[in-house]
Amino acid sequence: MKKVCIVSQNPVKIEAVKLAFAKMFPNDVFNYFGFNAISGVKDQPNSDKETKEGSKNRLDNALKLYQNYEYYVSIEGGVEMQDTGYYECFAWIAVYHNNIFNFSKTGNFLLPLKVGKLLDHGTELGIADDLVFGKENSKQLNGSIGILTNDAVTRTTFYTEAVCLALIPFKNIELYT
Repeated sequence: MKKVCIVSQNPVKIEAVKLAFAKMFPNDVFNYFGFNAISGVKDQPNSDKETKEGSKNRLDNALKLYQNYEYYVSIEGGVEMQDTGYYECFAWIAVYHNNIFNFSKTGNFLLPLKVGKLLDHGTELGIADDLVFGKENSKQLNGSIGILTNDAVTRTTFYTEAVCLALIPFKNIELYT
């Protein structure tokens, strides 16, 4: 049984990683462990660069704190202001296995202006969503993407596909070594 360190205790992120591994490695058995690790960036990363950096930093910190795992996976959500005046929302995924790091990114989607105004004042996205949409703890559920698509795309599915993309080199190791 292979051990996977998921650098989060958010149930949505944990489920996304489990689903991605099941899709990519259907014949393998994994045991999953969720841990927190410091990102070294703001609670709400405000750029593509900062979000990717937060994902890598969480992974680096997990590698120091938690030993003896075959895989380490980190998901960092972020936003970035666009020229249009709207924020885009996305996440970066970092994976480490056998001394190899790989990254992937989710798609981007626009956040409503009301949410963006709260982000402008330093509010974290999950809190902004709760305030604007009258939800409670939406970041532990389907978040912005689920709210805005009426769960046509859930936060879990949004992350799962990107985790699959980050796992490509490890599924096809002979092509990447």
